Amino acid sequence: MTLRARLSQPDILIAPGVYDGLTAAIATDAGFEALYLSGAAVAYTRLGRPDIGLSTASEMADTMALIADRTDLPVIMDADTGFGNALNARRTILTYERAGAAAVQIEDQTYPKRCGHLSDKSLISADEMAGKIAAMADARRQDTLIIARTDAIAVEGIDAAIDRAGRYIDAGADVLFIEAPRNQAELGRIANTFKGQVPLLANMVEGGATPISSATTLQDLGFDIVIFPGGIVRSLARTAHDYYHSLKQAGSNTPFADRMYDFDGLNAVLGTPDMLAMGKRFDGTS
Repeated sequence: MTLRARLSQPDILIAPGVYDGLTAAIATDAGFEALYLSGAAVAYTRLGRPDIGLSTASEMADTMALIADRTDLPVIMDADTGFGNALNARRTILTYERAGAAAVQIEDQTYPKRCGHLSDKSLISADEMAGKIAAMADARRQDTLIIARTDAIAVEGIDAAIDRAGRYIDAGADVLFIEAPRNQAELGRIANTFKGQVPLLANMVEGGATPISSATTLQDLGFDIVIFPGGIVRSLARTAHDYYHSLKQAGSNTPFADRMYDFDGLNAVLGTPDMLAMGKRFDGTS
């Protein structure tokens, strides 16, 4: 099923964040229907740096291609600001399509951008952003969805964010993403304004500006997609912190054994037995 077809169904789509082939495979096995690849997750894991616009388009595309090798699920892919002007945005959507993205998300921050839940963001004009969206819609060669994100709430207020979002729908956005609503009232206003026009996306960031809500609550409000983009990185970072400190203190992994896969357990997750069996089918020894 395509992502567009899935969004026509009544149940909200939950898209967990992934950042490589391993997390994509594990999330797929958990039964999700779509995945989300954020620039933040790539910056956190590949660079060990914060989400302040350091991830490049080529790093994102390389990561997406590796994820596409491990899952057939549709992946929503973060394109930040399109990495430049409208011409850059055109090239970005084509690059992301080739890498395997099912949807491309672009935002109206200036470049370099920063995490939508950090302070001191700045915006390009609504006209410039509308031009980027239109350029991407004109360039795409597949049924790749364009997700338009506005960060205007933190910069210009909720009224401006609503106005900008309407402009972006008119420019050709397939999905709307108003970043960092500050309370349930703002979430409700977004849904009441736009539900039925295009699918609406909500972003759940642990410790961010938006109160964490369940998928059921967001569906009842009128949202169609909920992403949890950085939860896996925060979870694994905390686990890595605890693991390394345990190893340093104990001098072995024994105290941590019940919190980790052993050799055979990880190979089962990776599909090692199946891959070795496949190899025998084709190497002439079977």
